Amino acid sequence: MLRILFFFLISFSFLPLSAQKTDRRLEKNLQEIISGYNGQIGVYIKNLRTGKTAMINADTLFPTASIVKVPIFLGIMDRISRGELAYDSSFIYRDSLYYAGSDILGSFKNGEKITLKKLIMLMLTTSDNTASLWLQSLAGTGTRINTLLDSFGLQLTRVNSRTPGREENRTQYGWGQTSPREMGQLFEMIYRKEIYTPEICDRMLRCLGRNFWDVDEAISVIPPTVEVFSKNGCVNASRSEVMIVNLPGNPFVFSVFTKNNQDTRWTHDNEAWTLARKLAAFLYDYYK
Repeated sequence: MLRILFFFLISFSFLPLSAQKTDRRLEKNLQEIISGYNGQIGVYIKNLRTGKTAMINADTLFPTASIVKVPIFLGIMDRISRGELAYDSSFIYRDSLYYAGSDILGSFKNGEKITLKKLIMLMLTTSDNTASLWLQSLAGTGTRINTLLDSFGLQLTRVNSRTPGREENRTQYGWGQTSPREMGQLFEMIYRKEIYTPEICDRMLRCLGRNFWDVDEAISVIPPTVEVFSKNGCVNASRSEVMIVNLPGNPFVFSVFTKNNQDTRWTHDNEAWTLARKLAAFLYDYYK
């Protein structure tokens, strides 16, 4: 009996780390939940206590839509960490910065002052595109942001819009591109305070914990008493979301991306949003 047990332990020790850290039961559950989805979907889940993961198409490229604002945020915080920008500094809004849409910043008058921290709030909380494009420029453009992403080992995540050499990618993926795994890893790096300084990461988490978009999205099914750091991104045929649910004792990363969706309606029962909520509710019950 001891010999059999010894053989089992030795055999298990030679399994790839990924095999030891994969939650097969959860992956099976996820496959059942997403079965029949009318579009392409990728999911990355990680239990931040155990390190176990569950993945479906986690390394497939997807459009970021507004989730590109997290890499832009990374670029701004890099400049702040270097002392090149100050969180409380003020800037002058000009009409030339206006990006057509229903953004809050677009209603400002030419010449009005706004602080950097409010621009960040508008970008991450309300997903203001005018503020985001301004911040992309202040971060040093998409080229510099992409260099930063590469330095953190993120090889698939890129800013495409207004970035020389990325025109073909922009045509295919829009403002930015990423994979469910990489965006989940970026959130984990911030959560574990592995980017810049612990103080910078604390500030980033506070900013990511104030999402206005919490009615249709997956975040809506997480109880309001549980802390969530998140960003969502939506265009007609792509609805995606990434979050860390700071569940006491069992915090987890949930990253879900979709593309080529057949259902492009902007209604609560949109198939992608409905599926994201279903996945989030299942994960919350699974880990709590």
